Amino acid sequence: MASTSSRDPAPGTPVTAPPRSAGQGVALLIIASAQLMVVLDITIVNIALPHIQSALGFSTTDLSWVVSAYTLAFGGLLLLGGRAGDILGRRRVFLAGIALFALASLLGGLAQSPGHLLAARALQGAGAAVAAPTSLALISTTFAEGPARNRAFGTFAAVSAGGGAVGLLAGGVLVQTLGWRWVFFVNVPIALVILAVAPRRIRESERRPGHFDALGALTATTGMVTLVYGFIRAAHDGWRDPVTLLSFSAAAVLLAAFALVERRSPQPITPLRLIADRNRAGALGIMLTLAAAIFGMFFFLTLYVQDVLHFSPLGTGLAFLPVSVIIAAGAQVTSRLLPRYGPGPFLVGGALLAAAGLIWLTQVDVRSTYADGVLGPLLLFSLGMGTQFVSLTLTALGGVAAGETGAASGLLGTAQQVGGSLGLAILVTVFGTATRHAAPEQLRSFLAGATPEQRLAFRRTGILPPPWGEYVLTAGVTAAFAAAAVCTVLAALIALLVIRVRPADLERLRGTSGTE
Repeated sequence: MASTSSRDPAPGTPVTAPPRSAGQGVALLIIASAQLMVVLDITIVNIALPHIQSALGFSTTDLSWVVSAYTLAFGGLLLLGGRAGDILGRRRVFLAGIALFALASLLGGLAQSPGHLLAARALQGAGAAVAAPTSLALISTTFAEGPARNRAFGTFAAVSAGGGAVGLLAGGVLVQTLGWRWVFFVNVPIALVILAVAPRRIRESERRPGHFDALGALTATTGMVTLVYGFIRAAHDGWRDPVTLLSFSAAAVLLAAFALVERRSPQPITPLRLIADRNRAGALGIMLTLAAAIFGMFFFLTLYVQDVLHFSPLGTGLAFLPVSVIIAAGAQVTSRLLPRYGPGPFLVGGALLAAAGLIWLTQVDVRSTYADGVLGPLLLFSLGMGTQFVSLTLTALGGVAAGETGAASGLLGTAQQVGGSLGLAILVTVFGTATRHAAPEQLRSFLAGATPEQRLAFRRTGILPPPWGEYVLTAGVTAAFAAAAVCTVLAALIALLVIRVRPADLERLRGTSGTE
């Protein structure tokens, strides 16, 4: 690896990096592999959800907590994880996060009850929150500003966005061949390889004096968990349910306390100067809304493909494979064009392409096929997302002071994970409302022509058989797609009205800012 000075730049100095060496390629491979493992666990579990539900006895509404427990702990603790990397050294914190992630994955694979699995998923999220922001910060400090860093961020963004689709394919293979527990067990050997190789290939950053804003992390995490629980409770029991209202009230108090703690803390986990920058604040807002759309799309389209199109777990994974290819290609092309055009056109255009794909998906019904109802919208959505993530990453981290890359990375990751968690909760609410409206009509249709055996089975399970149950599910899924499309349109509006590309931004993208 290229050597660096023993003294980091003064606060406020933009991040610089040593010249590229052969070892940087290996370091990028390690970092990208770790990020892929972290991202995979958001969607690899989606394929296994029907099997987990049957094996452990989850309700359909509570099943979303298998995803949300991970993403909430991930998003809620990312700020603290980023701060830990800045203070303790990014490599050692990165390795600690990977080790915790591996342990939690082992416990998840051994789970025997819903509570056990949800606890393991939350612990996985904590490990990911420690590892993810330091991995992104390591890219900032390993690659010099300009084309080299753009390409590295392009790779990282492709892994972050396209890794979700890879997770669906890997999940399909594992569930169909080895069983649902292996979507957790598979992380253990990957993590062990990373733990063995990373100390020799990734250089350590200098430790900085400071302390952890544990109270800020606690209020942020508990506030977001309470808020999302309120949405999930509303989906099941309605908006007037006392527990739902209590959850929203508690969330408001906790999040207000978080804001107060951050304002008064001498070393907050979220330095307010990071979000004072117009473009960075806009990028965080865009990431929040796009994550809501992409998390929801994967969750509900997976249910539709398996429960309405009746694809096997492996077939479902293969159905999502084009997503990875298109996102990766879009990210790499965008990283090369950014120095010429800036992020604005890609942020606006990509969000609108994603919105068009989601609107197209609202047209699916029980008679649709993968080829005529799913593939086209999926490709359009993926192309839009592929142009987004590298643009957002470079916009959010551009010009960040050397000692705050972990905090800035944590902010971006928090926007992604919290946006995904809240978005999924809101879309579950939309889904639940739509299915409740569709169910009575389908129930009447079922009862009018059902055989005695079908009526008996319905009384025992309370589940409408095909095709009546498929009509209800499709009504909920298409409503969720429409809500996700609204999120992407909002992202386009933020990009159009907030993002302003300055000459200094283009200079950084071209590597001509004179900071190196």
